[in-house]
Amino acid sequence: MSTKNWQEIEKARTAAIEVLLHNSKGPYHGLPRTAGWGYPEPYTRDLMLSIFGIAVSDNAKLTASIRKSLETLSKNQSLRGHIPSMVHDPENRGASDTTPLFLLAVGIFRKFTGEKDFLEISVQKALTWMEYQSPSDDYLIAQQPTSDWRDEQWVLGFGLFVNATAFAYLSMLGYHERAHKLKVAMEHFTITESSNPHHRHEGMVVKRKPYYALWSYKIYSSERFDLLGNSIAMLSGLASRTRAEHMASWIEEQCNLMRDIGDLVVPLSPNFFPFILPGDADWIPRYEAYNKPGDYHNGGIWPFISAFHIAALVAAGKHHLAKEKLYALTDLIKKSSNKELEYGFNEWYKAQTGEPMGQDWQTWSAALYLYAVKCVEENATPFFGS
Repeated sequence: MSTKNWQEIEKARTAAIEVLLHNSKGPYHGLPRTAGWGYPEPYTRDLMLSIFGIAVSDNAKLTASIRKSLETLSKNQSLRGHIPSMVHDPENRGASDTTPLFLLAVGIFRKFTGEKDFLEISVQKALTWMEYQSPSDDYLIAQQPTSDWRDEQWVLGFGLFVNATAFAYLSMLGYHERAHKLKVAMEHFTITESSNPHHRHEGMVVKRKPYYALWSYKIYSSERFDLLGNSIAMLSGLASRTRAEHMASWIEEQCNLMRDIGDLVVPLSPNFFPFILPGDADWIPRYEAYNKPGDYHNGGIWPFISAFHIAALVAAGKHHLAKEKLYALTDLIKKSSNKELEYGFNEWYKAQTGEPMGQDWQTWSAALYLYAVKCVEENATPFFGS
């Protein structure tokens, strides 16, 4: 990467810190806000994911803000250990990813502060909650549809994102045996036959492809590609180095094909592909209003996920490609809905046009950018080893 390009990255890194400082205190009990203008609420999943960037920022004010969020979640945790969807509201529940993300965030917080027993009572309650989310009472975690971050996309049964996050927090918190057993369970193939007379255990590996399925449950699955879940699998070590390398190459091949047909105009991957089209078996009429092909969860480009992809490329040893993607992301985050902003850090961008479609100054867009920069800068993935 040229000196000029890195100067652009340094400017964007400074801008990301400014966004996070702006968002660090919102109108709900002084908790951080999810975006600079829209989303004043402290959404748990957004703030938990923001710890990746906060932890490498070396900024005391941001560290204090995430500490307050984690401690508030601990106080608002349900009797049985579930973490609420809004940090400030113990009655706002129903998400399948807030509890695993809380556990992952605590693990990262412990590593960068050295507070080895931080929120241990709440961690134990949350771990117990997560064990009860397995219908077969073993390792794979099931979820209700639309209960993870994809509020307009149906993920059924064993979702990749939630299970990859579970592997990450188990490893982060030192539960290596359980993490290994979850990995073994996920390494089974998805079941492609119309019945399962031998009662084989379903898994999440897709035959003849290098990635994990979006979701799997009994004889059903979706083999569409989930960039977030697979990036966390690569970053956390759930995916082997060989699988990660093959996956990185496969993603590039598929994105080149999408560019050839006009489904993608920027050198970054959509969050999900192939897009669900009207007439497909998994198309839902509501998608016409909220989740069109190339939009939102149906193939939009999300900066926070692109940042995870960059970190995953570093983990896979694809350092040159990670640098290329970081510069492309640096270019993209300048675009904003408010044209007066120098850096938009928008929520998501339309795949076919590259135009910003969500809220500007999104907390996780800025925070994960910081983490991606740190990974490329150090050729390492902080908190996950080399």
